[in-house]
Amino acid sequence: MSEVEGVVQGHRDGHGFLIPDDGQPDLYLSAQEMHAVMHGDRLRARIVRYDKRGRPEGRVLEILDRKKRPIIGRLLLESGVWLVAPEDKRYGQDILVPKNAIANATAGQVVAVELTEPPSLYSQPVGRVTEVLGEIDDPGMEIEIAVRKYEVPHRFSAETLSQAAKLPDRVRAVDMKNRVDLRDVALVTIDGEDARDFDDAVFCTPHKQGRGKTAFKGWRLLVAIADVSHYVKPGEPLDLDAYERATSVYFPRRVIPMLPEKLSNGLCSLNPEQDRLSMVCDMLITEEGETYAYQFYPAVICSHARLTYNEVAAVLANTHGPEAARRKELVPHLLHLHEVYRALLSQRQRRGAVDFDTVETQIVCDDNGRIEKIIPRTRNDAHRLIEEAMLAANVCAADFIAGGKHHSLYRVHEGPTPEKRTALQAYLRALGIGMGLSDDPSPGEYQAIASATKDRPDATQIHTMLLRSMQQAIYTGANAGHFGLAYQAYTHFTSPIRRYPDLLVHRVIKAMLGNKRYQLDAAKMDVPVPPKRPGKAKPINPASASTEVERWEVVGAHCSANERRADEASRDVEAWLKCRYMREHLGEEFSGTVSAVTTFGLFVQLDALFVEGLVHITELGGEYYRFDEVRQELRGERTGIRYATGARVQVQVSRVDLDGRKIDFRLVRDGEELRPASKPLRDKTGQAAPRKPTDQLAEVQRQDREVKASGKRAKAGGSGRSAAAPQSPVAARKTAARKSSEAGKGRKRR
Repeated sequence: MSEVEGVVQGHRDGHGFLIPDDGQPDLYLSAQEMHAVMHGDRLRARIVRYDKRGRPEGRVLEILDRKKRPIIGRLLLESGVWLVAPEDKRYGQDILVPKNAIANATAGQVVAVELTEPPSLYSQPVGRVTEVLGEIDDPGMEIEIAVRKYEVPHRFSAETLSQAAKLPDRVRAVDMKNRVDLRDVALVTIDGEDARDFDDAVFCTPHKQGRGKTAFKGWRLLVAIADVSHYVKPGEPLDLDAYERATSVYFPRRVIPMLPEKLSNGLCSLNPEQDRLSMVCDMLITEEGETYAYQFYPAVICSHARLTYNEVAAVLANTHGPEAARRKELVPHLLHLHEVYRALLSQRQRRGAVDFDTVETQIVCDDNGRIEKIIPRTRNDAHRLIEEAMLAANVCAADFIAGGKHHSLYRVHEGPTPEKRTALQAYLRALGIGMGLSDDPSPGEYQAIASATKDRPDATQIHTMLLRSMQQAIYTGANAGHFGLAYQAYTHFTSPIRRYPDLLVHRVIKAMLGNKRYQLDAAKMDVPVPPKRPGKAKPINPASASTEVERWEVVGAHCSANERRADEASRDVEAWLKCRYMREHLGEEFSGTVSAVTTFGLFVQLDALFVEGLVHITELGGEYYRFDEVRQELRGERTGIRYATGARVQVQVSRVDLDGRKIDFRLVRDGEELRPASKPLRDKTGQAAPRKPTDQLAEVQRQDREVKASGKRAKAGGSGRSAAAPQSPVAARKTAARKSSEAGKGRKRR
């Protein structure tokens, strides 16, 4: 049997998987094999057998490298023994802590523990407390746990803080040399109410030039982006810390920034009425929404106002309203921005870009960091206006770099793989959607399906399946286009305060404007080897990256991995907050919609709270449900009742697992849209035979619950069985089903 090397990924149930370096299928490790290893360890294993589905199972041969990061968990005292129960259940084992190694922690507190003795086949791991985070109920504790659990860098180095402190408090005259002065242009920032860093400002005015057939008529659109590259130089401490983070991480009520606050909220933030350095993308947009010409140049600007999305939307909706009266001098510019937005939007539709209507939620917290409410985040014309302006600038940046044949990072989003395309086609056919996909689908085909199904009750699930069939967007040095936005070349230029790839793109553009070439420094190669992605070639080892193309690939993989890490940490915190919030609603009933169907149950999103939980398949009644993978539904074999996405249900909050970030519901009442999936039976005359009344199913479910309860009482009453002992739960369930069936037949005969 072959041997493989890789990294262990633990499972909360005790077993684990070895993720091979070469991208081969994951290797299953039994709970016994996991006794001597922990989640994150690097090891070599041998494939010893294959299960009946062809999945490999392995045996650990050698532990190559132990993960040395601290482990976060709760300090517990059980029978006089101190131990730490890891917050990340993938570790699978509690860590013993000697009494003299608990520092100043007390039982129940959240601590960081460092291993002093690794686990073995016959002993638990031993560690010592290195940091006491506080009580589990302390405000913001869930964020402190998440940043350590996902290894998010959250402390700047002393060298970085020292360098940031030496930066000036305002733009100096020497900084403005060789820059276009745009301080008299009415550029404005448009962001959310809670935004603190402003990295983009916009301005638009009608523009005409030329005569006859070559005449241009449209708009001049300026997108000014904070010039972070002026202050963050390659190889300096600021740059090293920014590269390690690669992105800012956003949590409810807190941000882990990529740059120190003096830059992110000060020098590089386009605050109103303050001079700021920027890189400008100056574009001419035709009446059809096409980019006629563009140019990039460094500039100095002064934002004329800090506007919010809701404020701009109110001005556009009513130019004589109170919001417009307060911003009277800016109203004409905002109207021009809206005009160019509509032109860009029409071009987006002609281009066939995919645009799904998805509901995003916003968590509103109190002063203690607990959820007060969860509300839908509505997108208005102001949101879309800024989005289209940023897209236009990003496309110009990608075109400029590609035209200059310079290496850089592109934002690549590829279409469906052949396997995912085939699965999606089968799903659409099963739903009776006549619109299919070609062998080489275009974004327009996706958008046509999305538009045709947007009014269906299962539109959310259809759009989700469309999204899942496409590949994840990544940063890479090789341009392969952006499928979702239907662009031949696309990059990120507009957020250098919070994304490192944007900072690199700024450096490349600046080098090209000066007729130079930007070279990646060697420090960028000092990163871990990224895992292999399914369907992709094995990633380049950073230590062996010798060519410029390979170096950009390494940087792209690093930025993509850290972007995913930030998303996982944010989702973990939101899940914890929602579980904590739902603990206050245990036993309450809510109406909801089935958002997803799996082999083990239904995921239901509550209408009022925008929280998702699981109705396990055991809560659906006393019959066997078969999962239809093509239709994505559960179907009862006896009753024909089906549970599909979009169905309306009534549920009760039955259990909240804070450690596992899980919420369980119990089905209370089926909605009207839950109906038998099979075709109506017909008699010899061709007439539809009457179905069993819907209350019969309820009766079967009631009897099922009684049978379960009687079985539990019988077990509690002792192991002795008398002649009058109750039937076993299985036999009783069969008896109840038979009586119910006979009763139904009797009603038919009558």
